[in-house]
Amino acid sequence: MSRFLSPAMEAVTPYQPGSQPQNTQGVVKLNTNESPFPPPTAVMDAIREEEMRLHLYPDPCCRQLRQAAAEAYGLQPEQVLAGNGSDEVLYFALRAFCDSGRPLAFADVTYGFYSCLCSLLGVPAHIIPLRPDLTLDPGDYCGLGQTVVIANPNAPTGIALPPKALARVAASNPDNVVLVDEAYVDFGADSCLPLLERYKNLLVIRTFSKSRQLAGARLGLALGSPELIEDLDRVRTSLNPYNVSRLAQAAGVASLRQHRFFEETRRQIIQCRQWTAEQLARRGFELTDSKANFLFARTDAMPGPELFRRLWQQGVLVRRFDTPSRIGDWLRITVGTLEQMEKVLDAVDTALKGEC
Repeated sequence: MSRFLSPAMEAVTPYQPGSQPQNTQGVVKLNTNESPFPPPTAVMDAIREEEMRLHLYPDPCCRQLRQAAAEAYGLQPEQVLAGNGSDEVLYFALRAFCDSGRPLAFADVTYGFYSCLCSLLGVPAHIIPLRPDLTLDPGDYCGLGQTVVIANPNAPTGIALPPKALARVAASNPDNVVLVDEAYVDFGADSCLPLLERYKNLLVIRTFSKSRQLAGARLGLALGSPELIEDLDRVRTSLNPYNVSRLAQAAGVASLRQHRFFEETRRQIIQCRQWTAEQLARRGFELTDSKANFLFARTDAMPGPELFRRLWQQGVLVRRFDTPSRIGDWLRITVGTLEQMEKVLDAVDTALKGEC
């Protein structure tokens, strides 16, 4: 770093994304929870049609996208805000609802970007440990009087809470915003969207990166009361009023209208997740009850770092976390196609036999 960097930024620990090897030939890449399926034809057609207008700024209000999202989720357009990925939406939320005197409460084992945002924005982080079995106790968040963010399903555990548990959190913190990050909700968990009408302090965050095959487009949504959305939009227009590109907007609208493709790809991932979990359990692995498009698993037969290394030697790339230390032996494995998961299991068998 240069000598010109501010002390505040020098103290920030940046988020570390999963590895993105540029040459993926022969690699089974299952470390960043991307969809194994390309976008549907209608989405690609919408992108190509919009390419001829790239000399023009995109609609800063994302009107067509907000309308399509409202129709898809049973809301009004004024209850929707679009962002350059859900990470940007989270930034807007923390900038709007937290500051040096208003902390953010979140779990110790969860999406690492929450902690990074707190560090970047000077927001105190109130970190609450998960239970020993890696489940989240909603009672730990009731009556905190703080802004709360809960990933549901959680990452990297994949464990989900029922909406009624999150309703308790929202009801017990009426003067604070409760963010529910539903990045993985489409893979088997129940959404909190039906709660929005009752709890005006509830904000649901969605992404197009997982179940809608658009990780490369960078597109996310905030869904909540018109008042909360107006607060987020105040931050957005003060920072980056043209935050969602023409291509991403077009892709998002088309994706939200591809109901059959969405349901079919979602079904395939859920089925493949269940099959892979059963196969790993037969091999003695311990797994969480994941409702996401990934599995979280460990085995007593080999330390996590060693298993990770042996899988990578065979061209299978998964994700491992060094912190907190209690999940150091766990691996997060994205659910790919059946063919990919068969290769994972072959690599696991080879690794555990000591043949690599």
